Amino acid sequence: MNPNDGPATGPRPPEGDGGRRGRNLAAQQADMSETAALAIEGMDAGYGPLTILHDLSLSLGASEVVAVLGANGAGKTTLFRAIAGLLAPRAGHIRLFGEPIEGRAAHLVTRAGIGHVPSGRELFPRLTVGDHLDLGGRLCAPVRRAALKDRVFGLFPVLSKRMTQYAGTLSGGEQQMVAIARALMTDPRVLLLDEPSTGLAPKIVLAVFEALPVLRAQGVSVLLAEQSLTLGLSAADRAYVLDHGRIALSGTAAELAADHRVVDTYLGR
Repeated sequence: MNPNDGPATGPRPPEGDGGRRGRNLAAQQADMSETAALAIEGMDAGYGPLTILHDLSLSLGASEVVAVLGANGAGKTTLFRAIAGLLAPRAGHIRLFGEPIEGRAAHLVTRAGIGHVPSGRELFPRLTVGDHLDLGGRLCAPVRRAALKDRVFGLFPVLSKRMTQYAGTLSGGEQQMVAIARALMTDPRVLLLDEPSTGLAPKIVLAVFEALPVLRAQGVSVLLAEQSLTLGLSAADRAYVLDHGRIALSGTAAELAADHRVVDTYLGR
């Protein structure tokens, strides 16, 4: 994490308005939780004796892109694993369009409408690109699978030329596209995109992030985990800054880009 990768300058918020802004954001989040595509309330989660997430609450609106920003180790991947059913929360609620899904197995969370793109991609190196797309779309009817493939190829045209190529022989950027495509083949209503820019060339990062407004326009809500402040805020409608498993700041992307406290949180000040 480069501490300079983010908004280092910008207008400071008026002195003394922190409490009012906090109350306004809390009220907005409470309102959104009633109609949100995804609402998380009071979540604790961790591994063994270690608690990583503490009383965490956030919301993702329908057809919205929301970024979860934080340095490495802030708890972003733990949050996404808990939402995806790979880690059982110790406390709190997860609702998908108002339906409780906390504690469900991962395959049932996928059936409910959440697609997960893990930070490590987790592809099968000896399966082809076509195999991965078929794995993602196996629960859909053939007509819907065909439409989903058309959407994937519209987002990432290069994949249509790689259908018979083994995933292990692809470049890192192409592997990231396959991981996203596999998740999109499940026909998700909410897409969890965990650290998509990690290890990719800038040109490939741009191609991945250009897909986000297209997905939003198609009715897919996206929760994006990012270390890069610049990338995360450029792609999102709203964002949360995660620090040691707690929400330190939240607001619109424009508000956080202009808030010096975002950089202070990253640097631990």
